[in-house]
Amino acid sequence: MNLLRLATAVLLLALPYGALAEENVKRPKAVVELFTSQGCNSCPPADETLSRLALAGDVVALAYHVDYWDYLGWRDTLASADNTARQQEYNRAFGNRSVYTPQAVVNGRQQMNGAKRGKVEAAIERMSGTAEGMVVDVKVSYSGDSVIIETGELPRSVDEAHVVLVYFNAASEVEITRGENRGRNFTYLNAVSGFHSAGMWHGKKARFELPMSEVAKKGAGGCAVLVQEMVSGGLPGPILGAAIVTRPPNW
Repeated sequence: MNLLRLATAVLLLALPYGALAEENVKRPKAVVELFTSQGCNSCPPADETLSRLALAGDVVALAYHVDYWDYLGWRDTLASADNTARQQEYNRAFGNRSVYTPQAVVNGRQQMNGAKRGKVEAAIERMSGTAEGMVVDVKVSYSGDSVIIETGELPRSVDEAHVVLVYFNAASEVEITRGENRGRNFTYLNAVSGFHSAGMWHGKKARFELPMSEVAKKGAGGCAVLVQEMVSGGLPGPILGAAIVTRPPNW
């Protein structure tokens, strides 16, 4: 992963905050959420696929490290119970009997083995530019001490949807000394550190304003914004729009 580590540093240095803010007007091709674990020996290929997507810059790529493999001998340093709960909710929505890693979810619509790079990329391409892709504009900007999120509208009714903020660490270097991946070193990109709803969305143009201090406190590396429909029982459903920014220099 040395090449990816170098590319990450180059990317973060080459793209100043202002440039990233302007690019958020453009819709990403897709949102890819990977449920992974440092203690899972089948996860490294999926982690590398997600890293490549993150570095490409046209996909919102997020890694949710889960905690249910910690008993194998290595406690995932990036895992959280909230990440595991999000995966469990997705699996209930998909009708799965159990969770597994590595699991990739594209646009909240299709799941697959995250180590199957071809399948992940095929799902991205199939949905891109269609009604299953990013159909809602999302713009993130800053004004004074506030973070401003603006959304476009959807030409259909929406029963329930949320604007979800997902905080992540841009790059986390980890040396694994026990468990199935012991003796290996990894640089994990876009590892999710927390998420919450910023408010309800009803399919119309909307504006959400949040204190920058609150976002800065939680966003150690960056923040993704997802406009996500909820399905029966309040479970996560299709993602309709998204944007991603790195933190401004004054955070």
